[in-house]
Amino acid sequence: MLVHFWGTRGSLPSSLSAEKVRQKIIKALKAAQGKTFENDSALEEFVDRELPFAVRGAYGGNSACVEIRGGDEYILCDAGTGLRDFGQSAANTRGVYNVFLSHLHWDHLQGFPFFAPAYIPGNRIKVYGCNPGMEQAFVVQQGPPFFPVPFNAMRAEITFHPLQHDVVYEIAGVKVRGTKQHHPGDSYGYRFEKDGQSVVYSTDSEHKKGSESPFYEYLDFIRETDLLIFDAQYTLLDAIGDKENWGHSNNILAVELAVEGMVKRLCLFHHEHTYGDDVFDELLEDTRTYLRILSETSTLEITMAYDGLEIEI
Repeated sequence: MLVHFWGTRGSLPSSLSAEKVRQKIIKALKAAQGKTFENDSALEEFVDRELPFAVRGAYGGNSACVEIRGGDEYILCDAGTGLRDFGQSAANTRGVYNVFLSHLHWDHLQGFPFFAPAYIPGNRIKVYGCNPGMEQAFVVQQGPPFFPVPFNAMRAEITFHPLQHDVVYEIAGVKVRGTKQHHPGDSYGYRFEKDGQSVVYSTDSEHKKGSESPFYEYLDFIRETDLLIFDAQYTLLDAIGDKENWGHSNNILAVELAVEGMVKRLCLFHHEHTYGDDVFDELLEDTRTYLRILSETSTLEITMAYDGLEIEI
């Protein structure tokens, strides 16, 4: 399986401002002082090897949308604004699109009105989720006065399929199981399994007291997964401070759960929209440092999600 991140921000999209781009250019020029580059390849090597990611790139601006590749049909987790970019890449392809919704909050739906394949006859879009009222939520967000194009103007075949959590389904050649998570209005994580490989998509979940226990039920859901995509929207200080009970987790808890669950790779996801790229670079390094403190023998790999990241399982 190949996992492609199309949208990684939490709560709402967050784009780079002109000033932030300017600061990146200044930092890059400072790092290049005194250096000469014989050709474009040498320049690209400098950018890729010597500039921190916060300078050479960006952790993304789109809200949640993750693609899991590995079969003839498309599998997508959530329909945030990243769905628009995915749709543009697939606009000339006819197919079946399976969309799994973590929940119905707007940052996880707001890309669908701009999803090009939904307007093309012959495409089939199957929306899955454990929350009631999925179809109504899609219709309402495209109704007046919110959007000029009504839901029924879309020409693809769009169907909605309620799921029960803790039940294993076979969908698009992949085994799928959902789990209920702690979040306002309830959210659901999904475990996808195929050919002995597994991916867990677990966003918009706040893990409360008891999560440190080896008998914590969530650990069975993530156990030995190849890739855990985990909501680490906040720092630990934010998570236990003013933003407690907001329905999101933190990077420290992510490591503790991943180690206890024997996860192979952890990807921090659903980034706080007020954090800049420098903060994410520091957060990633702090998270890796905490792993070394927590366990000297752990082989857990830790990645910070960004729009355009691909992880091969």
